[in-house]
Amino acid sequence: MDRITALNAFVAVADEGGFKKAADKLELSNQLVSKYVSQLEEHLKVRLFNRTTRRVHLTEEGEQCYQFAAQILESLTDMESQLGQMQSEAQGLLRISAPVTFATRHLAPLIGEFKQDHPSVGIELQLNDRKVDVVEEGFDLALRIGNLKSSSLIARRLAPIRLVVCASPEYLAREGVPETPEDLNPEHYLRYSYMESSRGDSRLMTALKRSQPVGAAGIACNNGEILMQAAIAGQGYVLQPTFIAGEAIKAGKLQIILQEFEPEPLALYAVYPHRKLLATKLRVFIDFISSYFGDPPYWDGFDG
Repeated sequence: MDRITALNAFVAVADEGGFKKAADKLELSNQLVSKYVSQLEEHLKVRLFNRTTRRVHLTEEGEQCYQFAAQILESLTDMESQLGQMQSEAQGLLRISAPVTFATRHLAPLIGEFKQDHPSVGIELQLNDRKVDVVEEGFDLALRIGNLKSSSLIARRLAPIRLVVCASPEYLAREGVPETPEDLNPEHYLRYSYMESSRGDSRLMTALKRSQPVGAAGIACNNGEILMQAAIAGQGYVLQPTFIAGEAIKAGKLQIILQEFEPEPLALYAVYPHRKLLATKLRVFIDFISSYFGDPPYWDGFDG
């Protein structure tokens, strides 16, 4: 039995939901596809499908076999791709998910430079602050900011993400410069809706958590850019990453406060499915982005 051919037939039947559709996809006869699947079942000594007159369904053993088979075939494709293209340029479509504000501020020049180096790689960039399912939604890579939880995905750290509390000079002249987190006025907190609640037990984060319920005079938003503009306009203070607020701080439109209480930095990660062999297009993009931002990243240049 040709195991690769049998695995291809099995995966095709599972994906297409039937032997006839799988046969059409593989350009084989229905009988031959059925023969390959039967040989695989005999070899593994398990039933892989429950068959009805209209459709086939994976058994419990079939579900487990499908996970292994799909990974084996994908690894084989990656191996053939890498060995075949090792001396040629990367090519193909790269689907990337990224946070909205980070992407609009920092990804356009990166993608432009990457495309200059790798013109045969297409980029499909989807912006969403929602945590996408990389595998289920068909992304090659997702950029994520935070403290990542353990998962089956591979995470490569790209840059530190510093969080600062800042306000406009006008606001501080009017309200006074707080010396401790407890001096902050809860009604003036410009709150980011998606901020993770588990940011430690520091005095600053404890004070900000107490400010989270939005009162009659409070402002909350799921977009950091809008909150930063509200802070520049003197409407309150904001906790923001420096990749958003750095330019305004450097220009004197915002001023960092309570710096001695600054929380531990987050990080920017490239997250992608676990593969021993990466497609060339993904490997070269990860290599490119890993050294692009710097450490410390260029958006923290206001300290200089």
